[in-house]
Amino acid sequence: MFEPGKRKSIDLLVEEFWKLGYMTLSRKFGTYLPEPTRVGDFDVDIIARLKKSYAIGITLTDEDLNDPLLVGKLNFLATRHTKFTNKRVMLLIGIPKDNYKHLRALTDKLPHEVKKNLKIFQLQEKEIISSRHQRDRGKVLFS
Repeated sequence: MFEPGKRKSIDLLVEEFWKLGYMTLSRKFGTYLPEPTRVGDFDVDIIARLKKSYAIGITLTDEDLNDPLLVGKLNFLATRHTKFTNKRVMLLIGIPKDNYKHLRALTDKLPHEVKKNLKIFQLQEKEIISSRHQRDRGKVLFS
C-alpha cells in the first residue's frame, strides 16, 4: 500500500538519520535501496548503520498512536541487540509535530533502560527560502 504522506515522513526521518551520521542500509519506498526485513512481527521503515552500531527507524501516524499494541511494539524494537556482538540497536521514531506529546506520554510508561535506547523526532518540512526571494524583500538602495 503506497501512501504519499508515509513516503514523505520516511524521507524526513532519513534526513534525521543523516544528521546523526548514520548510513542508510535499507528503507521503504527507496529507489536504490532494498526494503527492510521485518524485525520480529513488526514492519520497520529504515535500517541504518554508524560505524559498528545499528539503528532502526519507524514513522508513526495517528492510527498507530491509537493502537493498543503500540507500547509493546516500541518495547520490543527498543530492546533489540545485534546478533554476534550483542550491542544495542537504537530505535529512532519519527512522528508529526501534533502528536509528539501523545507519544511522549506513551513512552513514559516504558522502563528506563528502554527509554534510553530510543529517540523521538518531530517530522516537519522545512521551508526553503531562495536568495532571490530574500533580495526582493530587501531595501531599495537606488531608485
